[in-house]
Amino acid sequence: MIVTNIEIIPGRRVLRHLGMVTGSTVRAKHAGKDIMAGFKNIFGGELKAYTELMQEAREEAMQRMIAQAKAIGANAVINVRFATSSITVGAAELFVYGTAVVLDEPAPQA
Repeated sequence: MIVTNIEIIPGRRVLRHLGMVTGSTVRAKHAGKDIMAGFKNIFGGELKAYTELMQEAREEAMQRMIAQAKAIGANAVINVRFATSSITVGAAELFVYGTAVVLDEPAPQA
């Protein structure tokens, strides 16, 4: 499955537009990690636990979007975008969306 944030795939044509596909996950902070993040806020530096949490959330949301695209017969998702929003104190949603399409087969390499 090709997944990209651009609107076209160089060298490929969109044969069918299947519509928007989405994926999301809601993640909450871990209390122990939250305490450590509090110390980082005082002294500065990357909040690695949150970086890892958001990376895991992006991957899970992407996999859900890809599964939805496969279920409707797509072989690519183009123009992919991410969004985040606060759901409640300590929890955030990571949302990914894009356009599911069917691309032609690539031209044979000479």
